[in-house]
Amino acid sequence: MTEQHEEKRYDPNDTTLKFVSRQDDITLDDDPEILRAEMSCGHAVAPQSLTGWCRSLLDQGQYKFMCPALKDGTTQKCNAEWPYVEVRRLAVLTQEEQRHFEEAMAVLAAAVYCEHKTCPGCQTFVERAELTNLCVMCTICTAEKGKSFQFCWQCRKEWKGPGPRSDHCDNIGCINADVDKLSKCRDITLPSVKNVRCPSMRACPTCGNLVEHDTTGCKNIICNRCNVEFCFFCLKTTKVCLLTSSYFIPCSGGLAPRQTSIPSWNRR
Repeated sequence: MTEQHEEKRYDPNDTTLKFVSRQDDITLDDDPEILRAEMSCGHAVAPQSLTGWCRSLLDQGQYKFMCPALKDGTTQKCNAEWPYVEVRRLAVLTQEEQRHFEEAMAVLAAAVYCEHKTCPGCQTFVERAELTNLCVMCTICTAEKGKSFQFCWQCRKEWKGPGPRSDHCDNIGCINADVDKLSKCRDITLPSVKNVRCPSMRACPTCGNLVEHDTTGCKNIICNRCNVEFCFFCLKTTKVCLLTSSYFIPCSGGLAPRQTSIPSWNRR
């Protein structure tokens, strides 16, 4: 049996919150019996809706909490980033929820900012310093063996062949699995963009994360890793694409071909 929780409510005597009588900007609920507070971006929320929205972002692999409300009189999302301390307070997170949120955020942030794999020799975690070089040296194995020990970041076998290299080492079967997926993915049609066809999977041009288009809505998609919006058709950032196109028409520069390499994310 799952544990049942009472619906969250704000304390009406809490003078540190700014209460408003507007509808909930996340769910659009306008029940006058529910007390709502104003977030730092100016949009109104209830603790229940705020908790649900932020939990859904974590489930999608996003550790930053962005406001989904529309700006007044527009179809443009607010997308203001809410600090976790603000979310924790206005979502009235329980201790159990705080623990879940903070553990999930830590794991997701580590995946974004740290690129590490286990060494095939000693099984310890090694972080790659040069994102374009697959030839990585393990300092522990090097010290234990008394000679340089290098392994391939891609196939995780002891390095063979000359280096540095960014495509593959000389081990048999050393291929980039992500590039292989991009080359073999099916084509899709985007009904809302005059039925244009394009690959169903793309590597984000900013961070290299593989994303898929579900064929609904416009041709643009927001990467769930770096949160940059880009065009699935031309692979330019939405900001650049919209200089010569719009959300629901084919790009003036034509379709970008299937990608044969994965962009490296320079976070500096």
